[in-house]
Amino acid sequence: MSKNNFSFLESLFGENKESKINQRKKIFQSIKAGADFRRTRAERIADWMTTSFGSMTFLLINATFFIFWILINTNQIKSISPFDPFPFSLLTTIVSLEAIILAIFVLISQNRNSKVDDLREETHLQINLIAEKEITKLMKMMSIILEKHGVDLSQDPELKILLKPISEEEIEKKLEKEIF
Repeated sequence: MSKNNFSFLESLFGENKESKINQRKKIFQSIKAGADFRRTRAERIADWMTTSFGSMTFLLINATFFIFWILINTNQIKSISPFDPFPFSLLTTIVSLEAIILAIFVLISQNRNSKVDDLREETHLQINLIAEKEITKLMKMMSIILEKHGVDLSQDPELKILLKPISEEEIEKKLEKEIF
């Protein structure tokens, strides 16, 4: 196709390939950005904590803390007297509380991310349904053009199936049966 034909098609449909790609990226970015903007204070804190505490720095700080704790309480550092002798029950309590608190924050963050993923998945489904309808329409138009040019399509059983419009309700029912 010549450049003039592409220009004609671009002017006819009002967009080119790059603008469609950018438009889809904006949709998905806006879902994430909107969800991030609507986060509650607790969700913001949970996200920050999950990011901060899921780092190598946090691991090294914890490891250093535990090593010093054990060294102090096994009387390896003579200048500091032991305050939590073996089996380190105070350390065990602190570590357990830390694990509980971190687990809760991770779960809060994961729940919010799961909601964003569900919304993104729903958007993908809607876009796919729209694309399916558009493709079916294009196939119908191509069939009409081919028949006008004398091509016999009546012997193509696959084409008959593909030209059948998609039923959103039928898909939903099949999915519900699989899920429940």
